[in-house]
Amino acid sequence: QTSRAPAISVSAESCIPAGLRLGPVPGTFKLGKYLSDRKEPGPKKKVFSYVPPVFQVRMVRGELVDEAGSSALEWIGLIRAARNSQEQTLEAVADLPGGQIFYRALRDVQPGEELTVWYSNPLAQWFDIPVTATPTHDEKGEERYICWYCWRTFKYPNSLKAHVHFHCALSHGRPFLHHDH
Repeated sequence: QTSRAPAISVSAESCIPAGLRLGPVPGTFKLGKYLSDRKEPGPKKKVFSYVPPVFQVRMVRGELVDEAGSSALEWIGLIRAARNSQEQTLEAVADLPGGQIFYRALRDVQPGEELTVWYSNPLAQWFDIPVTATPTHDEKGEERYICWYCWRTFKYPNSLKAHVHFHCALSHGRPFLHHDH
């Protein structure tokens, strides 16, 4: 997501095979900059409908396209950042540090499943995005992730990682502190 517009749900219309690469991702890469703990209910779009329920993509001759036949370059920036590894279906990868960024399917993505993406470990390290986040438990026993700079709490690990990298004024210029530090 490169803009602050509400997230659009992009889902598979047909099976997307594990390992399929989409991209390259156009524009300035700021995956997760607008990630929050809650799943934004923003607009869902289907290309052929006026007020559509879902923006769907499918495989055509080995290429992933939307319902209008547009290539991934036209809609790849609409894919939502994954809040955790359980909802993640794609990972952002690059052939070389500083090279073009692609999204790669981590597993077979089933029809109707939303596409969500997060950094591969090497790409996260390249962008100085924390790779790990250790949960603590609140008074109700629920997992929470705490920013070790400003003490803000998050429900999901990637929300914390995005906060540390893009938003925490106290963390800038310092490496991410892990729980054991």
